Amino acid sequence: MTHTFATADIMDNYPDAPTCDIQFRSFGRKKFHGRIRTVRCNQDNGLIRRIFKNPSEGEVLVVDGGGSLRSALMGDIIAGYAAENGWAGTVIYGVVRDSAVLDTLDFGTKALGTNPRVSSKTCAGETDITVSFGGVDFVPGHYLYSDEDGILVTEQPLDLETIKPASQY
Repeated sequence: MTHTFATADIMDNYPDAPTCDIQFRSFGRKKFHGRIRTVRCNQDNGLIRRIFKNPSEGEVLVVDGGGSLRSALMGDIIAGYAAENGWAGTVIYGVVRDSAVLDTLDFGTKALGTNPRVSSKTCAGETDITVSFGGVDFVPGHYLYSDEDGILVTEQPLDLETIKPASQY
């Protein structure tokens, strides 16, 4: 999987691609992309754990945690499952914990911030539904591209080899 893209270059080539307006913090791998899977949950990470324990072909899990800062929806153990099982990354509209360890993983994480408080584990929530935040509808099966500049989504996968850098305009 290549990580040489830049979201700014993608935007120059696809100016109508939706971009997320939220200024997330990044942990671990800074550039990641893949097909979108989704979870909506509130202060409960049971579904996230369950999903990340399954193999992936480089997908990205988008988690709508309602923007809650109350308890972490992912920590080092769950992120470790994701990294081991081939997930490219996650975008969490909520918070994480164990950030120092998350920074060492070859797995991309975007989250609002951190909180050491653990969440519930009842598996309450929904999976593989459209979730919306930051002005973007994250649709399961669409594609997400994330780097240091932000997040954008497309309906179809992009051939990153054909993206022209801004210097070629």
